[in-house]
Amino acid sequence: MPPHVLRPLLIAVAILGLGACHTMSAIVPPNFRPPEKTTAAIDAARKTLDAATPCCGSFADLSYQDMLPWQPQRFELTKDSPVANLNGDRSYFLAFRLPTGAQLPYTIAMKSELNGRWLSSSYLFAPTVVLLDDAFQPLHAEDIQLCEYMGWTSETTGAFGKFKVDDEKARYMVVYSSAKQQKDQTYWEQSPSSFSAEAPVKMSSAGSFKIPHGPDGVLFLGMQNDTYKRAINNAVCSKASQGNGVISTLRSVVTTDLLGTDAKKKDKDS
Repeated sequence: MPPHVLRPLLIAVAILGLGACHTMSAIVPPNFRPPEKTTAAIDAARKTLDAATPCCGSFADLSYQDMLPWQPQRFELTKDSPVANLNGDRSYFLAFRLPTGAQLPYTIAMKSELNGRWLSSSYLFAPTVVLLDDAFQPLHAEDIQLCEYMGWTSETTGAFGKFKVDDEKARYMVVYSSAKQQKDQTYWEQSPSSFSAEAPVKMSSAGSFKIPHGPDGVLFLGMQNDTYKRAINNAVCSKASQGNGVISTLRSVVTTDLLGTDAKKKDKDS
C-alpha cells in the first residue's frame, strides 16, 4: 500500500482507538460511582414525611391487630406507610399486641438495615419503643441504641438493638422514631469509601463512620432468637477506647518480670 494512503489510514485508526478508550473510561459501573450529594436521599425522605398527612394523633388511635412476632420479621416503613403525630413527633410507625402467655421478662430484638447504595449516603431507621397498658396509656418509652454487627449473611448484618419487657401491665407496643432519634447517628466501623450495598464483598474494615438516622427504612423486629442474641452480644456500639500500648498491657497482666524492669530484683541480683 502506498505511503500516501497508509498514513491517513493509520491516523484514522488511532483517532478511533482514542475515542473508544475515552468512551470506555466514561462507562463506570454503578457500584464505583461516588454519590453526587450524600444527603440527597435522606433530605428527600424527610420532605416526604413532612408533607404526609398524619392518620393518628394519640396511641389510642392506632390499630393493634398485629401480634408481636415470635421471632424477628421484616417490616418496611416507606412513604406509603401510615404516619402518626405522637407527642409532637411525626413518624412512620408499627403497632403490636404483646403476647399474654410470654414469661416475663422477655427481650424484643430488632435490626435496622442500611437504606441506600453507598455507605456515605445511607441512613438508618432508628426505633423508639413505647409500652402501653390496656387503656393505651404509656408505661415506658425508650429510644433504642443501635449497634453495628457484620455477620457472614445478610440476616446477621445490620444495626441491632434490643428492648426488655418486664412490666406485667404491658399489653401493647408502638414502634416509631422520635424527633431525637431522627437527629442522631449510629457508629459504623466500615469505610465509607469502600462500601456498596450492592457489592457487600467489597466492604472494608478500614476506618469508621457515623450513619445518620432517617425517617424510613427496613426494620426487623420480634421476640429475640439465638441468631439475634449472638449478633447483639457481639455488636459494636462505639469506637473502642484508646489503650496504653502492648508493653503497658503486658506489665499490668504479667506477674513475673519478663521485661527485666523490676528494680528490686536487679538490686538483689547485683
